[in-house]
Amino acid sequence: MKDFVKKLWEMKYTRRTLISVTVGSAFAFLLFYIFLPPINLRSVGFWVYRAVVALAYSLPFFNIKFNSFVEIKKDVNGKIIKKARGGEINKWALLPTASVVAVLLIGLIISSTLFNARRYAAIIEVQRYDFSEDMKESEEITHIALMDTESAMMLGNRTLGELSNTSAISQYTVSEAYTQINYKNTPKKVSNLEYDGFFKWIANSKNGIPGYVMVDPVKSSSEFVSLTAPMTYAESAYFHQDLERKLRFDYPTKIFESISFEVDDENNPYYIVSCSTPTVGLFGASDISEVIIFDPTSGESELVDVSSVPQWIDIVYTGDLATEKYNWYGTLSGGFINSVIGNVDCTQSTDDFGYIALEDDVWYFTGVTSAVSDDLSNIGFILTNARTGEYKFYPVIGAEEHSAMAAAEGEVQEKGYVASFPSLVNIAGEATYIMVLKDASGLVKLYALVNVENYSIVATGENQTEAMKEYKRLLRANGIESDGAEDTALTRDIEVHNLRDVTISGNSYVYIRVGNELYRGSVADDETLLFITVGSKITVTYTESDTEGIYIITSWEPKE
Repeated sequence: MKDFVKKLWEMKYTRRTLISVTVGSAFAFLLFYIFLPPINLRSVGFWVYRAVVALAYSLPFFNIKFNSFVEIKKDVNGKIIKKARGGEINKWALLPTASVVAVLLIGLIISSTLFNARRYAAIIEVQRYDFSEDMKESEEITHIALMDTESAMMLGNRTLGELSNTSAISQYTVSEAYTQINYKNTPKKVSNLEYDGFFKWIANSKNGIPGYVMVDPVKSSSEFVSLTAPMTYAESAYFHQDLERKLRFDYPTKIFESISFEVDDENNPYYIVSCSTPTVGLFGASDISEVIIFDPTSGESELVDVSSVPQWIDIVYTGDLATEKYNWYGTLSGGFINSVIGNVDCTQSTDDFGYIALEDDVWYFTGVTSAVSDDLSNIGFILTNARTGEYKFYPVIGAEEHSAMAAAEGEVQEKGYVASFPSLVNIAGEATYIMVLKDASGLVKLYALVNVENYSIVATGENQTEAMKEYKRLLRANGIESDGAEDTALTRDIEVHNLRDVTISGNSYVYIRVGNELYRGSVADDETLLFITVGSKITVTYTESDTEGIYIITSWEPKE
């Protein structure tokens, strides 16, 4: 038996085969464990992985002759010398790798926009809407989330630093990946804690991650939410506790498009994993098809179809994917050649996007420009539902977002404030950019409103109420009035029994409770509201707010 094994080992092909299988298999597993490619024929990453693994398996066969790298000769004195020479490469050994690369290249070509332009464009449907009719008019703007991720990070880090639990401060850090969500119909930004490095993970892996940070972008406040059951799986964990590794071993064939951290209405943490499937050719026009709802505390998960995602989940489609899909629609509807040469009717999104909270959903907002225009103007806007992928187009011609930001900065140029990327609101029937102006340290100093169609109309204020008041004054000064504003104003006689003065974000308000309804008046807009007392009989003129059951007092007078 030993002689047989010895002869077997001396057989060069058998020896190389054993080396190939042993080393190649070990390398393939190690490569998979580190990079975690999906085992899916429609994934580019999988074919790259196969090509590298095929190369590893083929390496022992590259040089057929063992002595091909050494040439034995004799010199003039008959002395034997060994001289290195170039080895003879076995070209057939490259065949497996070349075959995989060929499939990858062919797949990329047949999946490209060159041959499938209109199929890319048809991946979404865009409905056209009238802005003033479809976008609900904002009577107030104090509820709008204007905080960017940079400001949220500052608040989140400050909150972690103020905790009395010193172990949380020293062992963890707040993830920079903040997710915009609607939490109980209120806009929030949430981010989980992460281990602060490999050795901190070793020291705390048994204890897990104790909680997450929730930032209120309206009130510019944040809080640390402690969990009763800590999170075991995280992106900063290692080995079996690594989030993506856990997901890959549970779902080896799924193509992970994005992973976002969210919480449900009971403060339970989840990772929302969007899984994509190519819709054109082998690799082209990937779109979300399924969603994994992963519980990082228990490691349990659920796979649901994209059409069956629960209402509490907000981010299924990322803003980057939403704008990319619109750009396919806007540039490729007329065919590939038109997108390169003619550009007839070609449109594209601007280079960034903001968030708008509408009816318990998060929507991405971005401007739309002509693909051949250089005049920094928009021909409209698109809103994309981050959960359902629905698209709405509003044909509003005006300044693009960066022009509006420059206009707001120019209004206070002596202060050197920097504008955040704006959101979009409907004020008096006018499409209006709303943004914050920050100083060099990132602190919010002013709020700004810029008219989309006429960006010379710029209003600023130290709070939203002041900015809104100034903006409406400028609209009146420019002859712009609310469509049907008088028709929406209502009156009511009230005997005041329940009266409260409340300060929100530095702004004073008077609240009058009548049954299940609240009537709110801004002291900044009307200081005479302070004369109202319990027992007063008054007549109020009011409009509806964006919140059901809360009404905005526009004027009042004592009842005779």
